[in-house]
Amino acid sequence: MASRLLWASRAASYLRISVSHRGFASVVKDLKYADSHEWVKVEGNTATVGITDHAQDHLVESVKATSDVNSPVSGKVVEVNEELNSSPGLVNSSPYENGWIIKVDLSDTGEVNSLMDSTSTPSSVKKKMQSID
Repeated sequence: MASRLLWASRAASYLRISVSHRGFASVVKDLKYADSHEWVKVEGNTATVGITDHAQDHLVESVKATSDVNSPVSGKVVEVNEELNSSPGLVNSSPYENGWIIKVDLSDTGEVNSLMDSTSTPSSVKKKMQSID
């Protein structure tokens, strides 16, 4: 495990990505989660979408891989996090705050109800996660 963290840190340094060393991925209480590891924060009729700490951690481990990010909610994309163009490492260092990916004007707010919250994530994933307040 230590050698894998060292390799990931070296690879991240080479790619100028900031990596924090967390023992577990985290779940934020006020967010909704898709089983494909995207998160959604709803404010009014707008949803902010990003990838979970667990997902970004796996992307760091496979730095040469790319991955599609699918929005777990439908609607019109009204904003893209342009800061990621110059600082893509924000997805790694701040997946739930500064590393968000898009904002969506929701076309069906009921879709959010089908997503998991911090207490309903599958137990197999929960074991790997540490809840934060």
